[in-house]
This record gives sequence, structure tokens and C-alpha cells, in this order.
Amino acid sequence: MAKMTNAYDLPARKVIHTVGPKYAVKYHTAAESALSHCYRSCLELLVENGLESIAMGCIYTEAKNYPREPAAHVAIRTVRRFLEKQKDKITAVVFCTISSTDTEIYKRLLPLYFPRDKQEEEIASLKLPADVGDENGEPIIDERKIRIKTLPAEAANSKYAVPVPADIPLSGSGLTRRRNSKLDSYLDPSFMSIIKDPDLRRKEQWEKSAQAKKGFNFAKLLGFGDLGGPALSAAEEYSLHQRYLAKANSLNLSEIAEMKIIYRGGVDSEGRPIMVVVGAHFLLRCLDLERFILYVVKEFEPLIQKPYSIVYFHSAASLQVQPDLGFMKRLQQMLGRKHQRNLQAIYVLHPTLGLRTAILALQLLVDGDVWKKVVYVDRLMQLFRYVPREQLTIPDFVFQHDLEVNGGKGIIVDPRTKHVYQRPSG
Repeated sequence: MAKMTNAYDLPARKVIHTVGPKYAVKYHTAAESALSHCYRSCLELLVENGLESIAMGCIYTEAKNYPREPAAHVAIRTVRRFLEKQKDKITAVVFCTISSTDTEIYKRLLPLYFPRDKQEEEIASLKLPADVGDENGEPIIDERKIRIKTLPAEAANSKYAVPVPADIPLSGSGLTRRRNSKLDSYLDPSFMSIIKDPDLRRKEQWEKSAQAKKGFNFAKLLGFGDLGGPALSAAEEYSLHQRYLAKANSLNLSEIAEMKIIYRGGVDSEGRPIMVVVGAHFLLRCLDLERFILYVVKEFEPLIQKPYSIVYFHSAASLQVQPDLGFMKRLQQMLGRKHQRNLQAIYVLHPTLGLRTAILALQLLVDGDVWKKVVYVDRLMQLFRYVPREQLTIPDFVFQHDLEVNGGKGIIVDPRTKHVYQRPSG
């Protein structure tokens, strides 16, 4: 809720007071709804009292642990939704920030929700999150939607049965019934959509999981890890991804970043952004896998919104214990289907026989569509055909490994700048 008081000696006519929610990952949706209510309540008070402009600070505070960027999304989209309905009554909404971090976030997000030209509109269509809330900017919760079931069969024989006009095709017959255009104008398609009952969906998920555990797991027997878990639907993958992303944004994962297992590169020869993965830096004994997954979800999120590529350095990685296929399947589910759709290529440098076998197993047992995008690269010079040298930050040991494996054939490495040159022929 929000309350209004006089401004007294402040340079304003009124002051609106509201209290932002505390944030916990477990209650992410509740916090998001409460924050949206805070902003909307302030705007409603503004209109009710005949005022036309408002300056709003960040209602979410660091003391209450609300992640900055997700909160900014809620704030901006709530204001956007309100202005769509009350644009004639409000002349200005000012977002006030007190830190450079918040200022940069708002500068980046405002054009997505309030595009000023055609170019910004096209960018917004690519970068806006999948969930932009309902007509008020609040999060949409499928489990709370009203589901309308068809009438029982005996209702057709009832003396109170509603007569069926002609013109709309009826399922399973050639009959048609007339569409009532006046009634249709009041029907919201999302409200009328019939989705599977959430309890039934969870029951099916448990049954699949129990059945998978009872079955004989060939992948585990072959040492590939546990691949027996049930497949997730698109909605379940999206929900899982959003939960992990919200948790990742609320944590400090700097110790994972310092290990340089994954980091952003430049662009490949097609102009697509690339993510670099260094296999030898994956020190399984020193790594908290749960925090690593959170870091991966957080780092990949900006990339997976549009086509991108991955460069994987397997150089000397066989000296370290690598994650099994069960872990890779779980990680792929966390990243969601947008990652699978927008991933264009995985360039694997210095592949070994063991790695090729593992990738073949991923193609057969996990996801053939994604893992068939692997491009094996034996030499650094071959990799530079796909990704220009200046677009990559390459660890020193990768150059050394390439020289040891390929004997320096065809290349010269400058030891000071790490630039690679083609050896002159003759």
C-alpha cells in the first residue's frame, strides 16, 4: 500500500510513502508481485489526487536484498502498463537513482520498455524477457489461472442446456455454429485457454521420475553419469531457468568468475557473440557445482537472447576430472530452450578420442539437435578461420599445447604478444 502526506517545506506538493518488500529466492514471485503493487499504488494515489508528475526513487533497497536488475524490470514494466491506461492524466514519471549501477541499468532497460524509434523497437523485441507480466505488470502464475472445463456430457440432454447456434466447427463432426461477436469481445484468450491441471502435471512428473529410477540405466553403467531423469516440458524448463537466474542475480559469485572457466569473448566470423569455455580450468575438486551452475546461467543469459557461439578449449583438459553427461544434461535444462534454439555452433579445439566419444553419447542420449552443432578443430590456425584471433583471449598453455600436439607446423607464436602468424612457405 501507499500513503500520501503534505510535502511542507520540500519542493513538491505531496509526498507518497510506501514500503518495499524483502527479497528471498524462495519467495521470488511474492516479492515481485509486492514490488509491482508498491509502484502501482503510488501511481494510483497520484491520479486520485489530481497530480500529474512524480519522481520515484528505487523502492527496492539493498538492505532488503532485492536483486537490482530484476527489480528494475518490475518497476519499469509496472509504470509502462499504468501509463498505457492513464497516459492522459500523467505528464511525467522520473526514475531517481543514487548509484552508478542503478543508473546504468535504467539507461539500458528504459529503451526496451519505452522505445523512441523503430530501431529501438526492433532491439526491444529481441531483448525483452519472455515474462513481461500481465496487464498491470505483475508476474503471471500459470497455476493460479482459472481453468474452464467443458460441460459434462449429460448437460447436453438437460432441459437447461444452452442452445448451440450454427457457424463454428464442432470437434469430431461436420456441424458448425454461429460465433457470437458481442460475447467474443469480452473473452480474453489467455483467460479462456485450457491448460493441464498443475497437480496432474506434477503427478505425471513424479511418475516419470519413479519410472526412470526403476529402469536400467545404460548410460550410468557405461560411466556417462545419470541420464535417467524425466524430460521437462517447455514451461517446466522456463520456470527452472527463471528460478536459477533470480537466485544467481542475488548472490556474489566472484570466486567462480576468478577461476576463468567461462568468460565472454568477442564475435565470430559471422558477427555472433561468443562464450569461451576453458576445460583445464574446470577443477572439479575445488568447485562448488551448484554455484558454478548459477554462474553459468547468469553469464549466458545476455547471450542466449540472440544467435551466439561457444568456443571450447579442450587443451590439456584430459589431465583434470571432467563433469559427466548427467551434469551436462542438467546444465542444459537450466539454460532453457532459448539457449538450444539460438546456439549456432560449438567450436572444440584439440579434441581427444574420449571427448569425441562423450559428445557422441550426448548426441544420442541427451540432445542430438544441440550437440550436432559441434565443430572439431585440431589447430589454432584452423580455429581462427571461424573466430578471428583478436576476438579471443587465449590462455598461454593453449599455445603451448598446440605447439606440442602439432609441432608448430605452419604457425609462429610471438612469445611477448601471443599473436599467431602463418609460417612463410619455403
